[in-house]
Amino acid sequence: MTIGKDKVVSLSYVLSSRKDKAEAETIVERTEAVSPFVFLFGHGGVIEGFELNLKGKQKGDTFDFHIEPAKAYGEFNPKYVIPVPIDAFKNDKGELDRTMLTPGKALPMRDNQGNNLEGIIRSVTITEVVMDFNHPMAGHELHFIGEVVEVREASKEELDHGHVHGAGGHHHH
Repeated sequence: MTIGKDKVVSLSYVLSSRKDKAEAETIVERTEAVSPFVFLFGHGGVIEGFELNLKGKQKGDTFDFHIEPAKAYGEFNPKYVIPVPIDAFKNDKGELDRTMLTPGKALPMRDNQGNNLEGIIRSVTITEVVMDFNHPMAGHELHFIGEVVEVREASKEELDHGHVHGAGGHHHH
């Protein structure tokens, strides 16, 4: 059975990334055949370039491909690095929790339309906190090396819900 729309695909892989072609790749994630990455093909659950490189493969096939930032998590956008007034981080009593404000730390935030975002603290001064709202992998080229562990038909329930159920997939509670 070949990978295509409405198939449940199980993969083992090593994902590496780099921001610059001149730098070495860094391993970001590793999945094993005993606990593979499982997804429903053609339902928007993974980045665009990922499916393009897997379509037509079968159980036992290996893969080794790169995905440019534009087809992965997008290019790094300096407009998404924003200074936020330090007062936005004070609690109801007007107190500032300095332990929360550590460069490199990810914080859940809300924009002025009420959308939830995650920002990474880049720097902290007396008056502001510089937050980066780019995806952590924005601007990174991704490199996947792995093997197709299994390809099967999706059940009607999985197709109705748009995701995998059972082992390696989503569980309803």
